[in-house]
Amino acid sequence: MGVIRMILIIIGVTVLLRFIGQLMIAKRNIDEQNRGKAALDQLEKQRKHVEKNKGKTTLVAKTTKSSEPFEDVDYEEVRN
Repeated sequence: MGVIRMILIIIGVTVLLRFIGQLMIAKRNIDEQNRGKAALDQLEKQRKHVEKNKGKTTLVAKTTKSSEPFEDVDYEEVRN
């Protein structure tokens, strides 16, 4: 009787672990899907913002950082 009981316990634990594993895989897939949807929504929001402001000029406030990707340029008027 002890051997049969041990085999049933091992089978039960194996089934339980497989079930928990499937639940964890499903949760991971749902989380990944939600992250993808959030990224897609953010991209769509950014695209709408770009379309809305197409052709408009924006001003960027000057900061004191020295590693700026842009710099102020003075223009002079050219006369003929």
